Amino acid sequence: VQLQASGGGLVQAGGSLRLSCAASGRTFGSYGWFRQAPGKEREFVAAIRWSDSNTRYADSGKGRFTISRDNAKNTVYLQMNSLKPEDTAVYYCAADSRTWIIGNLGNKNAYTYWGQGTLVTVSS
Repeated sequence: VQLQASGGGLVQAGGSLRLSCAASGRTFGSYGWFRQAPGKEREFVAAIRWSDSNTRYADSGKGRFTISRDNAKNTVYLQMNSLKPEDTAVYYCAADSRTWIIGNLGNKNAYTYWGQGTLVTVSS
């Protein structure tokens, strides 16, 4: 089982990026995006349940970030708009076989599988 995260890069403040998380080998019940800035804890960004596409967002990304899935490609996306310098971090995708209740989607301990991370840098 592998999760391959991609799509990071350098963007100016106000710009957009779309991150992808491709899962090989199987489909999971819950997918999440987390991020970790230098010297900070890994924090929740957004999550989606595969079966019904219910989503949850951290307050930091509400209105700017959108998580979605593509059945055919077995891929989860994180569209990030209106990026800010404080969004700079390594972004990790995570997955778990369980379909978590919405309230648990933001818990990083709820995820068994993690991708390698993709760096997002937002310049001011």
